[in-house]
Amino acid sequence: MKPARLIVLGVALAAGGVAAYLASGGRQAEAPKAPPPPPLATVDVLIAKSDLDTGQVVSDKDIAWQTWPAASTGSNFIKKPDRPDAIKDFVGAIVRSPVMAGEPIRDSKVVNGKGGGFMAAILPHGMRAISLDIAPDTSAGGFILPNDHVDVLLTRHDKAAEKISGLEKLISETVLRNVRVLAVDQTVGEKDGQKVVIGKTATIELDPHQAETLALSRQLGTLSLTLRSLLDSQSPTPEGGDNQEEKAGAGINTVRYGVSTQSTTR
Repeated sequence: MKPARLIVLGVALAAGGVAAYLASGGRQAEAPKAPPPPPLATVDVLIAKSDLDTGQVVSDKDIAWQTWPAASTGSNFIKKPDRPDAIKDFVGAIVRSPVMAGEPIRDSKVVNGKGGGFMAAILPHGMRAISLDIAPDTSAGGFILPNDHVDVLLTRHDKAAEKISGLEKLISETVLRNVRVLAVDQTVGEKDGQKVVIGKTATIELDPHQAETLALSRQLGTLSLTLRSLLDSQSPTPEGGDNQEEKAGAGINTVRYGVSTQSTTR
């Protein structure tokens, strides 16, 4: 074989060897795969299985545990690791404010009413429930619903002015402001699209001094309820029990022969 052919053959063999090396061991290593994300932390939260209305007694079929992302739970949620017997504890409790299906149960939404009536169970600490007679013409035509806020007006005869003039004279004054309606007759919440409650009795939430004022006012004349706008009823406490006259004692101001006097319940 001629030397030239031997040289060409040697070059070809060397080139083939280099190509085989590159094809086998010289290729770049594949990039490592990213590690899988850590598992999502979850916790079982007590939720309502169906809509719970105000005044409803909770049964074991109304509530259940549901798995939630731990990061999205609030401090007021009821969690199974903290309260494993919560379902048993809440059976028989009374719903204070409506709870939607799937909504987490919170202690502020229900109250343990065992051994007491519903009204006593939903009253906040230090407050009283007192009822007064109403009619459509003294309760905004029946459009006042439970949880609305109202003012209480007293309409009475001004006996002092009548004695002087000999003519009938009526005066009207607001004796309580921004008080919450607890119930109208036996209705304690709006239900099934109900928009009007025509009742004969309204139960309102008052502090002890306001309850005294209402009891005295009821003896002096006719009481009426005026419905407040939602925008006007955002005050956290009722008005009418914080002024100096009511701190000294609930009462009604009466004018006799031009002289103003305060009638109190104390």
